[in-house]
Amino acid sequence: MKTFLATRSPFLIVAALAVCVGTARADVIMDWNAKADAIAAEKKVLPVPQARTMSMLHVAMFEAVNAIDRRYTPYKLDLVADRSTSKEAAAAAAAYNILLTIYPDQKSALDTALHASLSGIPDTDGKANGIELGTIAASGVIALRRDDGSNAQESYRPATAAGVYVPTVVPLGTTVGSMTPWVMTSVSQFRPAPPPALDSETWSRDVNEIREVGARNSTTRTAEQTDIGRFWFLVGPPSFNPIVRQVALAKHMDLVDCARLFALAEIAGNDAIVAVLDAKYHYNLWRPTTAIRNADITHNPKTPRDSSWLPLGETPMHPEYPCAHCIVSASVSTVLRSIAGDDIGELSVTSPTAPGVTRKWSRIQDYSDEVSNARIYAGFHYRFSTEVGKDMGRKIGDLTVATQLRGLEARAEPKQ
Repeated sequence: MKTFLATRSPFLIVAALAVCVGTARADVIMDWNAKADAIAAEKKVLPVPQARTMSMLHVAMFEAVNAIDRRYTPYKLDLVADRSTSKEAAAAAAAYNILLTIYPDQKSALDTALHASLSGIPDTDGKANGIELGTIAASGVIALRRDDGSNAQESYRPATAAGVYVPTVVPLGTTVGSMTPWVMTSVSQFRPAPPPALDSETWSRDVNEIREVGARNSTTRTAEQTDIGRFWFLVGPPSFNPIVRQVALAKHMDLVDCARLFALAEIAGNDAIVAVLDAKYHYNLWRPTTAIRNADITHNPKTPRDSSWLPLGETPMHPEYPCAHCIVSASVSTVLRSIAGDDIGELSVTSPTAPGVTRKWSRIQDYSDEVSNARIYAGFHYRFSTEVGKDMGRKIGDLTVATQLRGLEARAEPKQ
């Protein structure tokens, strides 16, 4: 076992600064989660890079605090610290160094955040050792992800004939399938079977459903369904992090268990995004707006063409199959249900894409199911795609809980 020593490292962070995320969320894990969300919102970070950042952030915090408590098996870093080391300082320093590496232009705000996290901790060797431990944990996670494929150069080639115009916006996430997963053995581990044929009953049923309920001018979509569709234009970690925070609070988790819950949720969510984008570009299925406007070329008499059809929202810029929002919400909800159970009390979330609307659920599964329905109401996904996405997400969530950050008794077992 590698042992962390209480000596000053050249990476030691001695800046003193503070988190302004409100006194209602005193736990250092949730404070830094909220801080990272706020930075990403301000900088308009896309879901894929934000998912990578959040998974690195929370794995680093978990590795740091678990090295002190030694309650669970680590992810990769084999660190051990004296039990007098401050967990709060370790978590804060780990988070600070991850975010500073990814957002160096945010140093002033991050310095302020670090000071707030550290200001209530007595100035003892335990605090100093915690800062050093957190810095080492962050450095270790950064090294693990340095060559993870996230910097692959975009090389998407639009399909066209010489001289013929096509829309010039490059789709999103075309290189994500080359990223290294946290949990899966390969990005294609849970790649699903192909989508249904364009003359099948499933295709006819689902494309007709979305043509009716997902249209911008739909007369069959209810007012609540319209709110739900717009609400879940919110995607990526900001769409589930508030739920993870509420689950941790509802279960009165201590710092280590909270760190573990977030780490599991974030790496499952990250792997879900990697898996779904691999599948999307493998199958390259057209979106409803393309399919419905071109329905005549399928020669399927059960799916009539609508030449001016528009979805409720702006269609995401990547292929349709499977549903990305569905796989992410299902992977995270599977982790949460496995760790905390399904009945949490009341969960509630607001969304910047549906001002004045608050969505509430009594079960975690209800949140995941609503996200899937929302993509149909929005005109983005066929029902078969939402079901396949949810199934992939459940498998990734189950794999994450079964193989990662397990109790110490798992040390004697071979890692799957």
